[in-house]
Amino acid sequence: MPANYSSYIVSVSRSKPRVLLEDLGMTGYQEAWDYQMLRHRELIDSKRAARDDQDYRPRHRLLLCEHPPVYTLGRSGKLDHLLLTEDELTAQGMTFHKINRGGDITYHGPGQLVVYPILDLEDYYRDVHRYVRELEEVVIRVARDYDVRGTRIEDYTGVWVEGAFRQKICAIGVHLSRWVSLHGLALNVDPDLSHFDHIIPCGIQEDDKAVSSLAALSRLDITMSDVKEKLVRHFAEVFDCDVIAE
Repeated sequence: MPANYSSYIVSVSRSKPRVLLEDLGMTGYQEAWDYQMLRHRELIDSKRAARDDQDYRPRHRLLLCEHPPVYTLGRSGKLDHLLLTEDELTAQGMTFHKINRGGDITYHGPGQLVVYPILDLEDYYRDVHRYVRELEEVVIRVARDYDVRGTRIEDYTGVWVEGAFRQKICAIGVHLSRWVSLHGLALNVDPDLSHFDHIIPCGIQEDDKAVSSLAALSRLDITMSDVKEKLVRHFAEVFDCDVIAE
């Protein structure tokens, strides 16, 4: 059963969209996907049923979790960007899923905060590009809290840190159906970065680009619980919403 953490609650008002927060903890990828789909379908169905209800307010959700080690391949990805055979995946305790988000291949695992917003964007704006940029902005603000200067790179979705190498700390991939969002972002807090060696992350092969994490780039102490609280606060700021426990 998903857990709610009242310590993450930001504020409550009558005018802003309300987003119900759920922290799923360490959750298998398929289990989290099934739960996303359940909540996604509920939101679409309730929107259809309330088409003429002037008082209808969408039940947006923000799901937080970590996954056991898994590689996922988006719609536009190439299977040969996975550098392990099926037997090697099994031997290393990895799983692999083809999914319907945008983007190429990425890794999820312990020490990485995965965030799945299930939002009816018609309650915000009909603009997928803006939605992705605002997800990036949330992570840029979290990174700033740890004295890490996150930024965007033209033509590359996600959040990066400039230096001798451009280091990616957050991957983003989304899918929308009837303007209701699925998938989201994966922020590297302190994962085992060696697992990225078994893929071509996001299909990016340039020598000046690499994968990193907040823990590797910050001199400050970082805990997953603290990152979660900061991310929820900045999500509420950027999306101008109230994040509440159900």
